Amino acid sequence: MKVGVLGTGDVGRALGRGFVSRGHEVMMGSRDPSSEKVREWVARQGSRASSGTNAEAATFGELIVLATKWTGTENALRLAGEENLRGKVLIDATNPLQVEPGKPPSLALGHTDSGGEQVQRWAPGARVVKAFNIVGNPHMVDPVFPEGQPDMFICGNDADAKAKVTEICTSFGWHSAIDIGGIEGARELEPLCILWVKYGIATGGWNHAFKMLRK
Repeated sequence: MKVGVLGTGDVGRALGRGFVSRGHEVMMGSRDPSSEKVREWVARQGSRASSGTNAEAATFGELIVLATKWTGTENALRLAGEENLRGKVLIDATNPLQVEPGKPPSLALGHTDSGGEQVQRWAPGARVVKAFNIVGNPHMVDPVFPEGQPDMFICGNDADAKAKVTEICTSFGWHSAIDIGGIEGARELEPLCILWVKYGIATGGWNHAFKMLRK
């Protein structure tokens, strides 16, 4: 499968590396494809990795990963081009975080809206699935914990798209992908990121993830 990644930060590089490790071809999209950070990432991943503009990555990918900082998300999608995203599964790994000096991160949206819903409005033709937003990037692929494999929660409006993302989560080593419904479910999943962050601040560690226990 060909995967286009929008975002060159830690999340984009981690998920892109995960797709390459599973035999997929990955193009990392950026405003500056020739930047040192992007060139180093491509060189480390080998022949299955390449770089391009956001529009080139969106055109290249059969599946798109959105992994931008929230402040740059709308612009990244605009640069990618609505026509290049139409009909494609778009994994939204973003969180609408706002950060103020001296304060823990908080959400810029909530209760009656969410980042996932906003992404779906910005890319109306894409099949958006919220996923990978509730854990730190070191554990997005091959999450290994003493108590077993964690679960990933996902949401989106397209059942086939969610089935595809479920397959990806399984291939990345997650115990399961738990579908909580339409994209409005991002109103619950994005606060889970804040819970994850607050636990990390309280404990001084970032090696934790969520698991659903069933009886």
